[in-house]
Amino acid sequence: MELMETARRLAEVGQKTEAQKGYILALHEGGLEPAEELEAAMFLFVSQAEDHTLPYQTFVSLFNRGLYQGELLDLLAQAFYFPNVKDLQKRYEANCKRLAQYPYLFRRDFPAFEDLPLLFFPFDDAGYLPYYPEENRFGDYVNFNDPVIDRCFFQNLENPILAKDVYSQYQLEYLNDNVRKSEWVGRENHIYLHYTSWPIFCAHLQCLKLKELLKDEKLVFLMEDEVAQYPIDFKARFGLDYSQYPVKPVGIREVTRLIWHTQLATHNGGDFFNEIFFQHPNLLAFDTMMFEDIKEELVGESRRQWEGEKRYDTDIERQLNALGRPTDKDFLVAVFLKYMLENGGLDPAARIAPALFFQPHFYNMIFGLEGSDKTGVFTLSSEEYDELRNASFLKGFKYIKTFTPMRRPTTSHAATVRFAVNYRREENQEQGLADFLLIRLLNRSFWVDPEDRLYHDSVLVRFEDGKLNPRATFTALAEFLDLPYTETMKDATGCYGKTLGFDPVKVYETYDQYAGDGERALIEYFFQDAYRAYGYDFQYYRGETADDAWLEEQLEHTKEIDGWLEKSYEEASQYRRAQGDELARDLTDETIAQISREEVEHIRTLRSDAVHRMRKIKTLVNKSGEPLRLMTPLKLDPALLEQPLYH
Repeated sequence: MELMETARRLAEVGQKTEAQKGYILALHEGGLEPAEELEAAMFLFVSQAEDHTLPYQTFVSLFNRGLYQGELLDLLAQAFYFPNVKDLQKRYEANCKRLAQYPYLFRRDFPAFEDLPLLFFPFDDAGYLPYYPEENRFGDYVNFNDPVIDRCFFQNLENPILAKDVYSQYQLEYLNDNVRKSEWVGRENHIYLHYTSWPIFCAHLQCLKLKELLKDEKLVFLMEDEVAQYPIDFKARFGLDYSQYPVKPVGIREVTRLIWHTQLATHNGGDFFNEIFFQHPNLLAFDTMMFEDIKEELVGESRRQWEGEKRYDTDIERQLNALGRPTDKDFLVAVFLKYMLENGGLDPAARIAPALFFQPHFYNMIFGLEGSDKTGVFTLSSEEYDELRNASFLKGFKYIKTFTPMRRPTTSHAATVRFAVNYRREENQEQGLADFLLIRLLNRSFWVDPEDRLYHDSVLVRFEDGKLNPRATFTALAEFLDLPYTETMKDATGCYGKTLGFDPVKVYETYDQYAGDGERALIEYFFQDAYRAYGYDFQYYRGETADDAWLEEQLEHTKEIDGWLEKSYEEASQYRRAQGDELARDLTDETIAQISREEVEHIRTLRSDAVHRMRKIKTLVNKSGEPLRLMTPLKLDPALLEQPLYH
């Protein structure tokens, strides 16, 4: 191949850096013979390329295909396994020593380190490649601290938690942090961990850190057939009668997990989802509030009051004082806890600590695009999202699950215009409307940064599914969020004291007078990826080539939004004139109309420039240059569908 030949020549003349680039491109392009793969990977390895993972992956791929196995296993062991084996053995032996003294592990026949059925080859700073000696193969990369909860541990809280083959350090800590002690809930409430293979469990002791997990003695380890002992009668077997303990109120620091209900855009059905979750017994929920009010009134004002008064009147205040230096996260939890205690709904004897259900609201999510028209590589920027990402009270949560409602974008846009028109007339008459079409087209918030902690464990759920197939939707969403699907989720009675229920009228409402065909065609064209990924049919964009002429044709058919814009500017000027505003009091109706038309023409020009530039987008990346990914859609169980999926 040409790339390989170029890389070889560069290597022969000592151009190491350029040769590395050539070999990297050749490996990424693919189509190489095994010998060429080995050559490229070996050069990158020996020349110490900055990224060691590409040659490493190539070596493992060749090995698992049965090629060069003797040479490659020796190379990988010498380069990656043996330099780290002492640390693995030390961790294994320390864990064995602790477990040998632990009361709720009922086996003690730990294998010798050299007899373990799994070897863990460090791959990068975060994870390992497991090697199975008996099968002579490498397994998939594993990061034991990957902050993802990939199963529903808390689906059924009638009995103590029973979980099978949990090897994730993050998930073990999650269980330990969120399942309340038996003494706190007045009943047996241990975490039963069932491992189907004793040797495999022992092998993972090379990588897990059990010291802190064993301190509270919440865990019960059941190996193989020992699962038949679940649940153990602790009173009969160990003389521990937990029913004698009074229920302990939930502590501020017990709340370690956040369920973040994100605002993809305006009028996406967010309030409907709030109504479903608002009275869930395992959630701390609060009325929907603007983000700025949460920051200033809930967190900021609570801190100022506490610092000024240091009161001891309530349990929550006493807890804050006992913390010494409460964090902003502590104050947020304290406000939610106090609200729930005053309004009921929280189960004080629940087996698990409640999660904080959080939906900060913005008037709109404003996005910008920065990048190169030539390369088509762009980044997304949003002041609103940056505020959220940098909020101190969110950073304190160790466990974060995120879900994002989406409504058909054309309907969501038209509903936004309708709301803004009515709101301006009732509440904000002195201001004209914004260009909600351009705001919508620039909003690519369904593309997320894989490196972003807030979106690392996230899912997108469609508003239409929640309305038309509520049982399937909210069963699946509860499972993703690791919550039991409760009776409270079947009523849609929410924070506004009313029941909107599952009436599908809002699914089929299109608000035709607030958005025209041109607007809708542009939205569908620019959101093709979302429409295909999330199952929406196209109604206005027919797959035609979207050249400059087509874009201009659609931009000419935006009389609905432009009409509302022009009318809003006229009414705003007339209102300011009636109020005696210096800049408006001498304006005639004709002048006001002319100024309004000119303002709309200016908006149309800006919109046109932006739309033509947006057509050049090829790739969206984060600030590190890594590609963004589409949010994962929530998958529904077909057996639970009550009617066909909305398209």
